Amino acid sequence: MSDFWATHLNAIGLLIALLVLVFIIDRILQKVINVLGSKIANKTVTQLDDLALSNNLYKYLAHIIPLYIAIKALPIVFADLDGWGSLAFKIGKILVVLLFIKILRNGLRTIREYLKTKPRYMDKPIDSYIQVVMIIGWCLGMISIFAIITETTVWTFFTALGAASAVILLIFKDSILGFVASIQITLNDMVRIGDWITMEKFGADGNVIEITLATVKIQNFDKTITTIPTYALLSDSFMNWRGMTDSGGRRIKRSLFIKQTAIKFLKKEEIENLKKISLLSDYLENQTKKIDTYNDQKNIDKALAINGRNLSNIGVFRKYIQLYLENHSALNKEMILMTRQLQPTTQGIPIEVYVFSADKRWENYESIMADIFDHLLSSVTYFGLEVFELPSHLKLEN
Repeated sequence: MSDFWATHLNAIGLLIALLVLVFIIDRILQKVINVLGSKIANKTVTQLDDLALSNNLYKYLAHIIPLYIAIKALPIVFADLDGWGSLAFKIGKILVVLLFIKILRNGLRTIREYLKTKPRYMDKPIDSYIQVVMIIGWCLGMISIFAIITETTVWTFFTALGAASAVILLIFKDSILGFVASIQITLNDMVRIGDWITMEKFGADGNVIEITLATVKIQNFDKTITTIPTYALLSDSFMNWRGMTDSGGRRIKRSLFIKQTAIKFLKKEEIENLKKISLLSDYLENQTKKIDTYNDQKNIDKALAINGRNLSNIGVFRKYIQLYLENHSALNKEMILMTRQLQPTTQGIPIEVYVFSADKRWENYESIMADIFDHLLSSVTYFGLEVFELPSHLKLEN
Protein backbone atom coordinates (compact mmCIF):
# COMPACT_ATOMS: atom_id res chain seq x y z
CA MET A 1 0.00 0.00 0.00
CA SER A 2 1.33 3.46 -0.91
CA ASP A 3 2.10 6.06 1.71
CA PHE A 4 -0.85 8.18 0.48
CA TRP A 5 -3.47 5.49 1.06
CA ALA A 6 -1.85 4.29 4.27
CA THR A 7 -1.87 7.81 5.70
CA HIS A 8 -5.48 8.49 4.74
CA LEU A 9 -6.81 5.10 5.85
CA ASN A 10 -4.99 5.54 9.14
CA ALA A 11 -6.62 8.95 9.65
CA ILE A 12 -10.08 7.58 8.74
CA GLY A 13 -9.67 4.66 11.10
CA LEU A 14 -8.56 6.91 13.95
CA LEU A 15 -11.45 9.30 13.24
CA ILE A 16 -14.01 6.48 13.32
CA ALA A 17 -12.52 5.16 16.54
CA LEU A 18 -12.60 8.65 18.06
CA LEU A 19 -16.22 9.22 17.04
CA VAL A 20 -17.28 5.85 18.51
CA LEU A 21 -15.40 6.59 21.73
CA VAL A 22 -16.88 10.09 22.03
CA PHE A 23 -20.39 8.75 21.31
CA ILE A 24 -20.08 6.06 24.00
CA ILE A 25 -18.73 8.54 26.56
CA ASP A 26 -21.48 11.01 25.68
CA ARG A 27 -24.26 8.42 26.10
CA ILE A 28 -22.85 7.21 29.42
CA LEU A 29 -22.52 10.76 30.77
CA GLN A 30 -26.04 11.64 29.66
CA LYS A 31 -27.53 8.67 31.49
CA VAL A 32 -25.44 9.26 34.61
CA ILE A 33 -26.25 12.98 34.76
CA ASN A 34 -29.97 12.40 34.06
CA VAL A 35 -30.20 9.74 36.78
CA LEU A 36 -28.38 11.93 39.28
CA GLY A 37 -30.47 14.95 38.28
CA SER A 38 -33.71 12.99 38.71
CA LYS A 39 -32.69 11.75 42.14
CA ILE A 40 -31.68 15.24 43.26
CA ALA A 41 -34.90 16.73 41.87
CA ASN A 42 -37.02 14.18 43.77
CA LYS A 43 -35.29 14.93 47.06
CA THR A 44 -35.16 18.73 46.89
CA VAL A 45 -38.07 21.11 47.56
CA THR A 46 -37.10 23.72 44.96
CA GLN A 47 -38.47 23.43 41.42
CA LEU A 48 -35.30 24.78 39.81
CA ASP A 49 -33.67 21.37 39.32
CA ASP A 50 -36.96 19.88 38.06
CA LEU A 51 -37.21 22.61 35.44
CA ALA A 52 -33.55 22.16 34.47
CA LEU A 53 -34.27 18.45 33.89
CA SER A 54 -37.41 19.11 31.83
CA ASN A 55 -35.58 21.72 29.70
CA ASN A 56 -32.76 19.23 28.87
CA LEU A 57 -30.14 21.44 30.49
CA TYR A 58 -28.30 18.41 31.91
CA LYS A 59 -28.31 16.77 28.48
CA TYR A 60 -26.37 19.65 26.92
CA LEU A 61 -24.01 19.92 29.88
CA ALA A 62 -23.14 16.24 29.34
CA HIS A 63 -21.84 17.11 25.84
CA ILE A 64 -19.01 19.28 27.22
CA ILE A 65 -16.59 16.51 28.23
CA PRO A 66 -16.96 14.39 25.03
CA LEU A 67 -16.56 17.51 22.88
CA TYR A 68 -13.45 18.53 24.85
CA ILE A 69 -11.96 15.04 24.34
CA ALA A 70 -12.72 15.20 20.61
CA ILE A 71 -11.05 18.62 20.17
CA LYS A 72 -7.93 17.47 22.03
CA ALA A 73 -7.71 14.26 19.99
CA LEU A 74 -8.32 15.78 16.53
CA PRO A 75 -4.70 17.02 16.08
CA ILE A 76 -3.51 13.46 16.78
CA VAL A 77 -6.00 11.94 14.31
CA PHE A 78 -4.92 14.27 11.48
CA ALA A 79 -1.25 14.61 12.47
CA ASP A 80 -0.07 13.14 9.15
CA LEU A 81 -2.47 15.15 6.96
CA ASP A 82 -1.53 18.79 6.39
CA GLY A 83 -4.51 21.15 6.49
CA TRP A 84 -7.09 18.61 7.67
CA GLY A 85 -6.11 18.95 11.31
CA SER A 86 -6.59 22.73 11.19
CA LEU A 87 -10.01 22.36 9.50
CA ALA A 88 -11.17 19.74 12.01
CA PHE A 89 -9.99 21.93 14.89
CA LYS A 90 -12.01 24.86 13.50
CA ILE A 91 -15.12 22.69 13.25
CA GLY A 92 -14.59 21.56 16.83
CA LYS A 93 -14.32 25.15 18.06
CA ILE A 94 -17.50 26.10 16.15
CA LEU A 95 -19.32 23.20 17.83
CA VAL A 96 -18.13 24.50 21.21
CA VAL A 97 -19.63 27.93 20.47
CA LEU A 98 -22.95 26.39 19.37
CA LEU A 99 -23.02 24.14 22.44
CA PHE A 100 -22.57 27.07 24.79
CA ILE A 101 -25.36 28.96 23.03
CA LYS A 102 -27.63 25.93 23.53
CA ILE A 103 -26.65 25.72 27.20
CA LEU A 104 -27.31 29.46 27.60
CA ARG A 105 -30.74 29.16 25.93
CA ASN A 106 -31.87 26.20 28.02
CA GLY A 107 -30.44 27.73 31.18
CA LEU A 108 -32.35 30.97 30.58
CA ARG A 109 -35.54 29.02 29.88
CA THR A 110 -35.11 27.22 33.18
CA ILE A 111 -34.58 30.50 35.05
CA ARG A 112 -37.58 32.09 33.29
CA GLU A 113 -39.95 29.25 34.18
CA TYR A 114 -38.63 29.17 37.75
CA LEU A 115 -39.11 32.91 38.28
CA LYS A 116 -42.64 32.70 36.88
CA THR A 117 -43.54 30.34 39.74
CA LYS A 118 -42.64 33.08 42.23
CA PRO A 119 -45.43 35.60 43.02
CA ARG A 120 -42.82 38.33 43.35
CA TYR A 121 -41.80 38.02 39.69
CA MET A 122 -45.11 37.03 38.07
CA ASP A 123 -45.88 40.59 36.92
CA LYS A 124 -42.31 41.37 35.81
CA PRO A 125 -41.29 41.39 32.10
CA ILE A 126 -38.93 38.43 32.50
CA ASP A 127 -39.37 37.35 28.87
CA SER A 128 -38.03 40.71 27.65
CA TYR A 129 -34.85 40.35 29.70
CA ILE A 130 -34.35 36.77 28.54
CA GLN A 131 -34.81 37.79 24.90
CA VAL A 132 -32.24 40.57 25.18
CA VAL A 133 -29.67 38.19 26.69
CA MET A 134 -30.35 35.58 23.98
CA ILE A 135 -30.00 38.13 21.17
CA ILE A 136 -26.68 39.26 22.63
CA GLY A 137 -25.62 35.61 23.03
CA TRP A 138 -26.45 34.75 19.40
CA CYS A 139 -24.69 37.88 18.12
CA LEU A 140 -21.54 37.09 20.09
CA GLY A 141 -21.75 33.46 18.96
CA MET A 142 -22.03 34.37 15.29
CA ILE A 143 -19.15 36.84 15.60
CA SER A 144 -17.02 34.17 17.30
CA ILE A 145 -17.81 31.65 14.56
CA PHE A 146 -16.91 34.20 11.88
CA ALA A 147 -13.63 34.92 13.67
CA ILE A 148 -12.85 31.18 13.88
CA ILE A 149 -13.52 30.63 10.17
CA THR A 150 -11.52 33.65 9.01
CA GLU A 151 -8.79 33.14 11.62
CA THR A 152 -9.11 36.75 12.79
CA THR A 153 -9.74 38.26 16.19
CA VAL A 154 -13.15 39.48 17.30
CA TRP A 155 -11.79 43.04 17.52
CA THR A 156 -10.69 42.92 13.88
CA PHE A 157 -14.21 41.87 12.91
CA PHE A 158 -15.76 44.78 14.85
CA THR A 159 -13.35 47.23 13.22
CA ALA A 160 -14.22 46.04 9.71
CA LEU A 161 -17.94 46.00 10.54
CA GLY A 162 -17.80 49.57 11.83
CA ALA A 163 -16.15 50.84 8.67
CA ALA A 164 -18.74 49.19 6.41
CA SER A 165 -21.80 49.72 8.62
CA ALA A 166 -23.08 52.80 6.75
CA VAL A 167 -23.03 51.01 3.39
CA ILE A 168 -24.56 47.84 4.86
CA LEU A 169 -27.40 49.78 6.50
CA LEU A 170 -28.14 51.68 3.29
CA ILE A 171 -28.20 48.64 0.99
CA PHE A 172 -29.90 46.17 3.32
CA LYS A 173 -32.19 48.59 5.21
CA ASP A 174 -35.46 46.76 4.45
CA SER A 175 -33.93 43.33 5.01
CA ILE A 176 -32.45 44.36 8.36
CA LEU A 177 -35.74 45.93 9.47
CA GLY A 178 -37.64 42.83 8.38
CA PHE A 179 -35.16 40.52 10.08
CA VAL A 180 -35.31 42.41 13.39
CA ALA A 181 -39.10 42.64 13.16
CA SER A 182 -39.51 38.93 12.46
CA ILE A 183 -37.31 38.10 15.46
CA GLN A 184 -39.38 40.41 17.67
CA ILE A 185 -42.66 39.05 16.35
CA THR A 186 -41.52 35.46 16.92
CA LEU A 187 -40.01 36.03 20.34
CA ASN A 188 -42.95 38.11 21.60
CA ASP A 189 -45.51 35.80 19.96
CA MET A 190 -47.27 38.85 18.51
CA VAL A 191 -48.68 37.16 15.41
CA ARG A 192 -49.09 33.53 14.36
CA ILE A 193 -50.23 32.02 11.08
CA GLY A 194 -54.00 31.66 11.32
CA ASP A 195 -54.48 34.68 13.60
CA TRP A 196 -57.26 37.11 12.75
CA ILE A 197 -55.77 40.62 12.73
CA THR A 198 -57.12 44.05 11.82
CA MET A 199 -54.87 46.84 10.54
CA GLU A 200 -56.90 49.81 9.32
CA LYS A 201 -53.92 51.70 7.89
CA PHE A 202 -53.39 48.97 5.26
CA GLY A 203 -57.05 47.99 4.91
CA ALA A 204 -56.32 44.54 6.35
CA ASP A 205 -59.01 42.58 8.16
CA GLY A 206 -58.62 38.81 7.96
CA ASN A 207 -56.44 35.80 8.74
CA VAL A 208 -52.64 35.68 8.53
CA ILE A 209 -51.65 33.08 5.92
CA GLU A 210 -47.90 33.70 5.61
CA ILE A 211 -45.11 35.37 7.60
CA THR A 212 -41.77 35.91 5.87
CA LEU A 213 -38.69 38.02 6.52
CA ALA A 214 -40.01 40.92 4.45
CA THR A 215 -43.82 40.63 4.40
CA VAL A 216 -46.90 39.34 6.20
CA LYS A 217 -49.76 38.15 3.98
CA ILE A 218 -53.35 38.51 5.21
CA GLN A 219 -56.35 36.99 3.49
CA ASN A 220 -59.25 39.36 4.10
CA PHE A 221 -62.76 38.08 4.62
CA ASP A 222 -63.69 39.19 1.10
CA LYS A 223 -60.93 36.80 -0.11
CA THR A 224 -58.59 39.60 -1.20
CA ILE A 225 -54.94 39.45 -0.12
CA THR A 226 -53.23 42.30 1.73
CA THR A 227 -49.42 42.31 1.95
CA ILE A 228 -47.90 44.26 4.85
CA PRO A 229 -44.18 44.88 5.52
CA THR A 230 -43.13 42.82 8.51
CA TYR A 231 -41.59 45.78 10.30
CA ALA A 232 -44.95 47.64 10.03
CA LEU A 233 -46.32 45.29 12.70
CA LEU A 234 -43.83 46.88 15.10
CA SER A 235 -43.98 50.50 13.95
CA ASP A 236 -47.80 50.69 13.54
CA SER A 237 -50.66 49.53 15.72
CA PHE A 238 -52.85 46.57 14.84
CA MET A 239 -55.46 44.43 16.56
CA ASN A 240 -54.97 40.69 17.06
CA TRP A 241 -58.20 38.83 17.81
CA ARG A 242 -56.45 35.69 19.09
CA GLY A 243 -57.32 36.53 22.69
CA MET A 244 -61.00 36.48 21.77
CA THR A 245 -60.81 33.23 19.81
CA ASP A 246 -58.92 31.54 22.65
CA SER A 247 -61.38 32.77 25.28
CA GLY A 248 -64.80 31.44 26.19
CA GLY A 249 -66.82 34.03 24.31
CA ARG A 250 -67.02 36.97 21.93
CA ARG A 251 -67.92 40.39 23.25
CA ILE A 252 -71.21 42.14 22.49
CA LYS A 253 -71.00 45.84 23.36
CA ARG A 254 -73.86 47.93 22.02
CA SER A 255 -76.16 50.64 23.39
CA LEU A 256 -79.80 51.67 23.14
CA PHE A 257 -80.25 55.46 23.25
CA ILE A 258 -83.34 56.27 25.31
CA LYS A 259 -85.16 59.55 24.76
CA GLN A 260 -84.79 61.60 27.95
CA THR A 261 -88.28 63.14 27.89
CA ALA A 262 -89.83 59.65 28.15
CA ILE A 263 -88.18 58.91 31.52
CA LYS A 264 -90.48 59.13 34.57
CA PHE A 265 -91.39 57.62 37.93
CA LEU A 266 -93.79 54.68 37.73
CA LYS A 267 -97.28 54.90 39.21
CA LYS A 268 -98.78 52.02 41.17
CA GLU A 269 -101.07 50.96 38.34
CA GLU A 270 -98.12 50.99 35.94
CA ILE A 271 -96.11 48.83 38.33
CA GLU A 272 -98.99 46.39 38.63
CA ASN A 273 -99.18 46.19 34.86
CA LEU A 274 -95.44 45.50 34.60
CA LYS A 275 -95.77 42.66 37.14
CA LYS A 276 -97.44 40.71 34.36
CA ILE A 277 -93.99 40.39 32.73
CA SER A 278 -92.78 37.04 34.07
CA LEU A 279 -89.11 38.05 34.35
CA LEU A 280 -90.01 41.12 36.43
CA SER A 281 -92.81 39.87 38.69
CA ASP A 282 -90.61 38.69 41.58
CA TYR A 283 -88.29 41.67 41.34
CA LEU A 284 -91.14 44.22 41.34
CA GLU A 285 -92.90 42.46 44.20
CA ASN A 286 -89.81 42.60 46.40
CA GLN A 287 -88.85 46.15 45.42
CA THR A 288 -92.31 47.62 46.01
CA LYS A 289 -92.41 46.08 49.49
CA LYS A 290 -88.97 47.50 50.35
CA ILE A 291 -89.88 50.95 48.98
CA ASP A 292 -93.26 51.07 50.74
CA THR A 293 -91.68 49.99 54.03
CA TYR A 294 -88.97 52.65 53.73
CA ASN A 295 -91.42 55.43 52.83
CA ASP A 296 -93.76 54.48 55.72
CA GLN A 297 -90.91 54.39 58.25
CA LYS A 298 -89.69 57.83 57.13
CA ASN A 299 -93.22 59.27 56.93
CA ILE A 300 -92.62 60.30 53.35
CA ASP A 301 -95.26 62.55 51.80
CA LYS A 302 -96.13 60.78 48.57
CA ALA A 303 -98.35 63.58 47.30
CA LEU A 304 -95.38 64.29 45.03
CA ALA A 305 -93.74 61.27 43.35
CA ILE A 306 -90.29 62.80 43.74
CA ASN A 307 -90.42 62.37 47.52
CA GLY A 308 -88.88 59.25 49.05
CA ARG A 309 -87.91 56.18 47.12
CA ASN A 310 -89.50 55.32 43.76
CA LEU A 311 -89.23 53.05 40.77
CA SER A 312 -88.48 54.67 37.41
CA ASN A 313 -89.37 53.20 34.06
CA ILE A 314 -85.76 53.37 32.84
CA GLY A 315 -84.50 51.65 36.01
CA VAL A 316 -87.04 48.84 35.70
CA PHE A 317 -86.24 48.51 31.99
CA ARG A 318 -82.52 48.24 32.81
CA LYS A 319 -83.31 45.51 35.35
CA TYR A 320 -85.44 43.73 32.75
CA ILE A 321 -82.54 43.77 30.28
CA GLN A 322 -80.23 42.29 32.95
CA LEU A 323 -82.68 39.49 33.76
CA TYR A 324 -83.31 38.82 30.07
CA LEU A 325 -79.58 38.49 29.40
CA GLU A 326 -79.07 36.21 32.42
CA ASN A 327 -81.71 33.86 30.99
CA HIS A 328 -80.43 33.97 27.40
CA SER A 329 -79.10 30.54 26.42
CA ALA A 330 -76.57 31.82 23.85
CA LEU A 331 -74.51 33.90 26.31
CA ASN A 332 -71.53 32.79 28.38
CA LYS A 333 -72.61 33.30 32.01
CA GLU A 334 -69.06 32.79 33.34
CA MET A 335 -67.83 35.97 31.64
CA ILE A 336 -68.93 39.58 32.20
CA LEU A 337 -72.69 39.98 31.85
CA MET A 338 -73.66 43.57 32.51
CA THR A 339 -76.23 46.25 31.68
CA ARG A 340 -75.19 49.80 32.50
CA GLN A 341 -76.31 53.37 32.01
CA LEU A 342 -73.72 55.62 30.41
CA GLN A 343 -73.31 59.38 30.55
CA PRO A 344 -76.22 61.27 28.92
CA THR A 345 -75.57 62.56 25.40
CA THR A 346 -77.36 64.83 22.93
CA GLN A 347 -78.82 61.67 21.40
CA GLY A 348 -80.34 60.49 24.69
CA ILE A 349 -79.27 58.27 27.57
CA PRO A 350 -77.28 55.19 26.48
CA ILE A 351 -78.23 51.88 28.06
CA GLU A 352 -75.31 49.63 27.20
CA VAL A 353 -75.36 45.85 26.93
CA TYR A 354 -71.94 44.34 27.73
CA VAL A 355 -71.96 40.55 27.42
CA PHE A 356 -70.14 37.68 25.68
CA SER A 357 -71.75 35.26 23.25
CA ALA A 358 -70.80 31.62 23.82
CA ASP A 359 -70.57 31.04 20.05
CA LYS A 360 -67.61 32.95 18.58
CA ARG A 361 -68.27 32.20 14.90
CA TRP A 362 -68.93 35.43 13.05
CA GLU A 363 -72.26 34.49 11.45
CA ASN A 364 -73.71 33.06 14.66
CA TYR A 365 -72.34 35.95 16.72
CA GLU A 366 -74.11 38.49 14.52
CA SER A 367 -77.32 36.47 14.69
CA ILE A 368 -77.20 36.30 18.51
CA MET A 369 -76.55 40.05 18.81
CA ALA A 370 -79.38 40.88 16.40
CA ASP A 371 -81.75 38.55 18.28
CA ILE A 372 -81.00 40.30 21.59
CA PHE A 373 -81.52 43.82 20.26
CA ASP A 374 -84.59 42.87 18.23
CA HIS A 375 -86.19 41.81 21.49
CA LEU A 376 -85.01 44.86 23.48
CA LEU A 377 -86.12 47.34 20.83
CA SER A 378 -89.54 45.67 20.78
CA SER A 379 -89.72 45.79 24.60
CA VAL A 380 -89.06 49.51 25.04
CA THR A 381 -92.69 50.59 24.57
CA TYR A 382 -93.90 48.31 27.40
CA PHE A 383 -92.05 50.57 29.83
CA GLY A 384 -93.32 53.85 28.37
CA LEU A 385 -89.91 54.61 26.88
CA GLU A 386 -88.82 55.73 23.43
CA VAL A 387 -85.63 55.08 21.49
CA PHE A 388 -84.02 58.30 20.28
CA GLU A 389 -84.22 58.97 16.55
CA LEU A 390 -83.40 62.10 14.58
CA PRO A 391 -86.46 63.95 13.22
CA SER A 392 -87.11 63.29 9.54
CA HIS A 393 -86.30 66.85 8.38
CA LEU A 394 -82.87 66.65 10.04
CA LYS A 395 -82.21 63.30 8.38
CA LEU A 396 -82.93 64.85 4.98
CA GLU A 397 -80.61 67.79 5.68
CA ASN A 398 -77.80 65.41 6.72
